[in-house]
Amino acid sequence: MKIAMALTLAVPAIFFAEAGRTADAPVVVTSIKPVHSLVSAIMQGVGTPELIVDGAASPHTYNMKPSNARALQNAKVVFWVGPGLEAFLEKPLEAIGSDAVVAELDKAPGLTKLKFREGGAFEPHDDGDHDDADHHGSDGHDHADADHDHAHGAFDTHLWLDPQNAKAMAAEITTTLVAADPANALTYQANAKTLDDKLDALDKEITGIVSPVKDKPFIVFHDAYQYFENRYHVRVAGSITVSPETIPGAERIAEIHKKVGELGATCVFAEPQFQPRLVDVVIEGTKAKAGVLDPEAATLDAGPDLYFDLMHGIANSMKDCLSRES
Repeated sequence: MKIAMALTLAVPAIFFAEAGRTADAPVVVTSIKPVHSLVSAIMQGVGTPELIVDGAASPHTYNMKPSNARALQNAKVVFWVGPGLEAFLEKPLEAIGSDAVVAELDKAPGLTKLKFREGGAFEPHDDGDHDDADHHGSDGHDHADADHDHAHGAFDTHLWLDPQNAKAMAAEITTTLVAADPANALTYQANAKTLDDKLDALDKEITGIVSPVKDKPFIVFHDAYQYFENRYHVRVAGSITVSPETIPGAERIAEIHKKVGELGATCVFAEPQFQPRLVDVVIEGTKAKAGVLDPEAATLDAGPDLYFDLMHGIANSMKDCLSRES
């Protein structure tokens, strides 16, 4: 009798526990940390996506590992920015077959896209002439990419450095997950609403952080910050290299060194993955200061909070360096 009563009491408890669980999560694979962060936020309570470019690696120089290939073979959904950024993924994704849904986030509706700029020292800004529909550069000029060594396509692929673009990417992520895994649709949609609100709040916070220094020009290691620049009207005056996998020549270094001298007490920002000694070369003999920006989150731990830490890190690094006395 006691055993029968115990079973009678246990059955409803098991039923309610099962009813409270979400359905099993699909295997989801993401390319880079910023994408992984957005997907992680939307999948919270359902599952955790896998990440290909982990640690301090960069998609610009990444080589696939056997574990990455296995992850792609098992995937039900794959999220990447596109062949312009993660060129190393193009052929593996073609080989995984038709069972997996592959979402190319640079095709998400509502994105602002900006063309690449040429040369080490950019043209002066012309605020107010920017035209998102025509995908002009944030300096108001069109810039062809024909002589770039990388094959990023017709536009700058560092799309996530504008929170409004992150919102567009998150919307596409949500649509894809809901279609691939309708059993967990309500969780995805609720998480997406929370993420959307947080991205709007982040946008306002970043505006406040960089506002005191937004008129001070600075130099970056490679031209990855156009979307941040366009959104917050900071003044990137040039880049040491257009593409980080290409070592700049003496002529370009000389051009940037001259530009740094003309700007005076500016900042020149390195990146964690790429040769900081080049920054030392371009600031030698000038009043410029060195800083570090991390647009691909090389130094951050993967997870749903990474995107927010990434954006705050860029904003605070700019503010700290540009506010520093000579």
